Amino acid sequence: MGASVRDERVLRVSETPTNTLQYRVDGRDDAPVLVIGPSLGTTWHMWDRQIPELTREWRVVRFDLPGHGGAPAQPFTSVAELGDRLLATLDELGVQRFGYAGCSLGGAVGLDLALRAPHRVASLALVATSPRFGTADEFRQRGVIVRANGLEPMARAAPEQWFTPLFAGAQPAIVDWAVQMVRTTDPACYIAACEALAVFDVREALGSIGVPALVLVGSEDQVTGPAEARTLVAGIADARLAVVPGASHLAPVEQPAAVTDLLAEHFAGTAQEASGTLAVPPMPAVPVPAAEAVPAAPAAEPAAGGRPDPYEKGLGLRREILGDAHVDQALAADPDGAFQELVTRYAWGEVWGREGLDRRTRSVVTLTALLAGGHREALADHTRAALRNGLSAGEIREIVLHAGVYCGMPAAETALRVVTRVIEEETTPPA
Repeated sequence: MGASVRDERVLRVSETPTNTLQYRVDGRDDAPVLVIGPSLGTTWHMWDRQIPELTREWRVVRFDLPGHGGAPAQPFTSVAELGDRLLATLDELGVQRFGYAGCSLGGAVGLDLALRAPHRVASLALVATSPRFGTADEFRQRGVIVRANGLEPMARAAPEQWFTPLFAGAQPAIVDWAVQMVRTTDPACYIAACEALAVFDVREALGSIGVPALVLVGSEDQVTGPAEARTLVAGIADARLAVVPGASHLAPVEQPAAVTDLLAEHFAGTAQEASGTLAVPPMPAVPVPAAEAVPAAPAAEPAAGGRPDPYEKGLGLRREILGDAHVDQALAADPDGAFQELVTRYAWGEVWGREGLDRRTRSVVTLTALLAGGHREALADHTRAALRNGLSAGEIREIVLHAGVYCGMPAAETALRVVTRVIEEETTPPA
């Protein structure tokens, strides 16, 4: 069987994706389809060791994240948007139903598809995946560091996060290859992916996933480890856990044979359901309202005058821009909550929530006003917010310089000390 099947394999690589994704196809056109997604900072090559075995039975479609592996640098704003681009890519290929395996961010795409397009997904494998990746603050901080320093800090940290020390010491060539994947990623697309992961949270929706799922995790994974894997298994009705010994976050690279065997066994049961070729021209994916998959938050109660209460919108913006830790501390320090409710509802829900200015511009205005008023503590908080909103360290210093002409040099001198300290704290990569 082996030789004849290998001779029939077909390789096809996409050329000019627009609102779709760069992809590669391996295997026979008449085989059932298995779609495989990569981790943040990697390319489809992280799955190279699985392809020879999987293409015996499957037509394997791998995709690159935007700005990764030479793909066009078209940042996405959410995991759902990435999922939509993948569905559009599969529509172009004539693929309606498929098995899906993804690692880390690629696994998040699988969760999203299983929730929003369950009619497309026959079976699911979630590798080094979590329904909630760390905290929003952690990923936004990562974006600030990349914006200030480029991807070199992420590249240097990758070996420790992705591989066990034993593997990294024994396989320096693979480690170098992994580091180069990060270095060649487009920084803006990496930052956009961090922002998307910061708001990704499907913990409450896991019970809505109705497809069989394999949850696979390396025993030594310190990024999305066995605890996160057990959360997935507990939440998804038809899920089983597989822990791969001696593997960290990139288990498909570190323990390729074990991962390949587990994937082949899991997807074997759904091969007949994942027909890769449509008998008719591909139709657009049937839209599934988000509320059917992930229960939407209840509508805000109308405030006086019939307008929706802006409190919840303001709280969400405040957390996104200032960070959960800051907001939690501020709320806890208010004895009766009245002042924090006022700030959240009107400063954030009414003013920051308006569409007349973008967030970068609002940060410029806010920094200038705080400098003029001599509000050092708030200036420090909003310097952090400005970095999250996309202002660079150089731009923030220019704001201080410019404001000094109109607000007074002593105020600007004090402000410069504050923003310099905060910028150094926020943009210095972890040791």
